[in-house]
Amino acid sequence: MSGPHDLFVRYTFGHPERAAAELRAVLPAHVVSAVDWTSLRREPGSVVDPELRETESDLLFTARLRTGHPLLLYVLLEHQSTVDRWMALRMLRYVVRQLERWRQEHPDSTELPPILPLVMYHGPEGAWTAPRRVEELFALPEKGRARWRALVPRFEYLLDDLTAEREEALSSRPGPPLARLAWLALRYGRSRTLARKLPEWVALFAQVQAGPEGTEGLVVLIRYLLLIGNEAAREATRQVLHSVLGEQRTEELMRGYGEELIERGRQQGLAQGVTRARAEDILRILTARGVPLDEAARQRILTCADMATLDRWFDKSLNATTLAAVFDDMQ
Repeated sequence: MSGPHDLFVRYTFGHPERAAAELRAVLPAHVVSAVDWTSLRREPGSVVDPELRETESDLLFTARLRTGHPLLLYVLLEHQSTVDRWMALRMLRYVVRQLERWRQEHPDSTELPPILPLVMYHGPEGAWTAPRRVEELFALPEKGRARWRALVPRFEYLLDDLTAEREEALSSRPGPPLARLAWLALRYGRSRTLARKLPEWVALFAQVQAGPEGTEGLVVLIRYLLLIGNEAAREATRQVLHSVLGEQRTEELMRGYGEELIERGRQQGLAQGVTRARAEDILRILTARGVPLDEAARQRILTCADMATLDRWFDKSLNATTLAAVFDDMQ
């Protein structure tokens, strides 16, 4: 089941015009001026590992430089509550997968297109602190450290840390109104200040309503706010909708989403119970087989919400003698 962050991000930034606004806000100026933004296209498919889909969303775009050369733009949205120290390694893996896919689709090419990786972060627990370069993850000798670093793989991703941006900076970024509201919603959506912030964004809500997507874009945004916000934020959302849509349309939307919230909670509760039971089965099997389990591995298994991944780990655990025999990315 896709989470509210994934659905909201894919709708908002899966659209080339709004994706361009995000990319232009983060890419270096010389890249922005070199890209033919009218050629930006979203490509299908995801390379995110199944067990991480609850905490990440990814989008791939193709474009052409003004010279005619192809360009790949890979955007990963990170929305888990803790900063992942190993993000640089994960991003390197995802980028390699995208390039391998490109090679399969262009078997006659003797060169690879540039691929620019970007992580957009909106976790609720403070700014991003993980290394952005793979070479920073290696334990290198202090003596001659610079020479050692020159020998290990080099890779760096761009970062759009929404948690480090001021509200004024996000709301004044160039781009469609829905993109600016999305940045604000992602930045403050899980904070205690959301209910207080929402009335300040009424003008942006009205611009979204008056825009090309009209009510559709507004409904997607409202749905996201109702799913992630607390009771105070939901009431503030109601008041904003009153200002933009009027009382009757607001009550129709709120009533419909109230029923959806109840059903979603019931379905999530059932799904969480099933996945938790399967995760505990895996732990019991590994313990019985004498496979060493550190706390990180235990938490990875217990917090995995993807049933297909848990089923795969369960099957592998029946004959496993090491963790590497269970986790795909440890082999």
